[in-house]
Amino acid sequence: MSISKINNYELIQQHEYPTAKVNWTIDANKTVLLIHDMQDYFLSFYGANSVLIASVIEHIKQLKQWAKDHNVQVYYSAQPQKQSTEDRGLLTDMWGKGLTEPDKLGQENITASIAPEDNDIILEKWRYSAFYRTQLGEDMQNQKKDQIIICGVYAHIGVLQTASVAFMDNIKPFVVEDAVADFSREDHIFALNYVQRNLGKVVTTAEIIRS
Repeated sequence: MSISKINNYELIQQHEYPTAKVNWTIDANKTVLLIHDMQDYFLSFYGANSVLIASVIEHIKQLKQWAKDHNVQVYYSAQPQKQSTEDRGLLTDMWGKGLTEPDKLGQENITASIAPEDNDIILEKWRYSAFYRTQLGEDMQNQKKDQIIICGVYAHIGVLQTASVAFMDNIKPFVVEDAVADFSREDHIFALNYVQRNLGKVVTTAEIIRS
């Protein structure tokens, strides 16, 4: 029921997923950056010395620096450690108690190397999509932002669901291929394929930094 240990794997290469169906380009004036669920709890399943997560974190650092340099608002999504039965809902059926277990106290923190800074916004997250019961959608509407750059974990669950909700709300989702991670290489490729074929655009960290 709980998340199993995640083995290291090599990041996906561009030839392993289809080209985008859309020709969207990132406009720093219209986008936000979402660092999705990079909490110690979710990263713990990769192990303390994961080469994969070290690489993802390095790319997220670069994305965050690009965001700061271009006055792009940075959001973090994070599940709270304290969740009532009603708030957690069917997540318990699917994943058990997760980070609400007493021995997980403290693991709700965003991993220290990319911890939130002044002016970053933390979204208290309740379901797979970072838009669900958060201020993200309203903020973007009020600020006339219609693009979202998504990085973090896990690609085929929360990252994909957040991208899907964005698309259905007429927000263009950009999923950063080398700044997301997943349960397996197969799950990672599945998520990228789904984005490219159905609802968004997959990009690399280098492409964003050059934009």
